[in-house]
Amino acid sequence: MGLTDITTRLAKAEADAGRAPGSVTLIAVSKVQPNERVRHVLEQGHRSYGENKVQEAAGKWPDFRADFDGIDLHLIGPLQTNKARQAVSLFDAIHSVDRPKLARTLARLAQEEGRCPDLFIQVNTGEEDQKAGVMPADADAFVKECRDLELPVRGLMCIPPVDEEPALHFALLAKIAARNGLQGLSMGMSSDFERAVALGATHVRVGSAIFGERVPE
Repeated sequence: MGLTDITTRLAKAEADAGRAPGSVTLIAVSKVQPNERVRHVLEQGHRSYGENKVQEAAGKWPDFRADFDGIDLHLIGPLQTNKARQAVSLFDAIHSVDRPKLARTLARLAQEEGRCPDLFIQVNTGEEDQKAGVMPADADAFVKECRDLELPVRGLMCIPPVDEEPALHFALLAKIAARNGLQGLSMGMSSDFERAVALGATHVRVGSAIFGERVPE
């Protein structure tokens, strides 16, 4: 596979779902990928990327931004509050807002820095103990809490359980978003992004299918 194959599949998924061409943002998940692979995809013109860790992103993206214009960088992994200031300065969007303490920290930093990345609230649609995210039953209240803090909440994000049909989780996330008036849906990965697009995804996260298998840390 590679970038061309994935963008072709994404375009077909948009068409099959009656979506406008280019309505879904393809986030190329570059975590734990060698810089030469990332540079190769950048040279093909792709500009939206996802990283799991603030420290890893800080080690490579300032240099890439010096060489390539228009990079759109997304934090898709968990964010510790002590890394929030660095994340606010580095990322254009954060997809893992999952608890009140983090929301309050981001609100304070937004006031101090005069800017805030676009924010997605992570919902633990599978209610898995080991996974981050607010529970579906608590999502509405947390959306309101973030809005009361004047945070720029653009949408919701989920990572379905590996052993369950992802479409059920995508549909649940879309339902929560709709009743809260949120347009953004960050859902769908390499194995299931077409189903996510059919259910309204605005951002899909694809890594190894673009870059090749990850290099172990």
